[in-house]
Order: sequence, then C-alpha cells, then structure tokens
Amino acid sequence: MILLDTDIMVDILRDYPPAVQWMQSLGDEAIALPGFVVMELIQGCQTKIELTNIRKRLAPFQVYWPEADDCNQAVELFAQYHLSHQIGIIDVLIGQLAVSTNGSLYTFNKKHYAPITGLKTVQPYRK
Repeated sequence: MILLDTDIMVDILRDYPPAVQWMQSLGDEAIALPGFVVMELIQGCQTKIELTNIRKRLAPFQVYWPEADDCNQAVELFAQYHLSHQIGIIDVLIGQLAVSTNGSLYTFNKKHYAPITGLKTVQPYRK
C-alpha cells in the first residue's frame, strides 16, 4: 500500500506536473491517506470554498487511522526521539501508521521520519 504524506498531496492538489504524472502512472495501485494528512490539508484551507474543494478532491482516497496499539507505540517513539531528533507528534503518528500497515510512506520529508525503525519512505518523483 502507498500512503501519501502531506507534501505529496499538496503537490497533487496544486497540479504540479511531476506529481500528476506520477499519480497517473500508478494505475490500480492502492493509494491511501493517513487521517492526519487529511486534517493537515483541511487546516490549510482559508475559506469554505477551499474546504469544499479539498474535500471533493480527497473523496476518492481511502483514509487510514491508527489503532490504539499504534498510538501507544507512537508515544514511545515520541518520548524516545522528540528531544534528540525534534520529531513532531503528527510525524510520529503518520510514520507509525505506515509501519503498522506495512505500507510505504511517500514523502520528501525523509528527515522528519528518520528515527522510526522499520519505516519505508519513498520520494516518488523529482522536485
């Protein structure tokens, strides 16, 4: 499964040509969004029109949320790496979700996720 991080979705929503071409090349591959990515995209909306448009564009994507065990593991990772690596709360939750679903997280923010053991990150196109 392919999980998309916020930065990839922003490129797709802005119709950035390399992102659009990459998405079109995937065919029937399973693509999903962590629920936290959806929330970050909604947070970026400044008007009701933008919110309506974002919701329409995100509707085709399956949304995944972490289970309680994922959240507990994320707390441990956050406690372990917050001070040493400045890892963020949402990044830990997204990263742990990708690990628990055995998916790959497609992102250009590899540094954000570096401390999460077992996480597979992919940069899907050239920026």
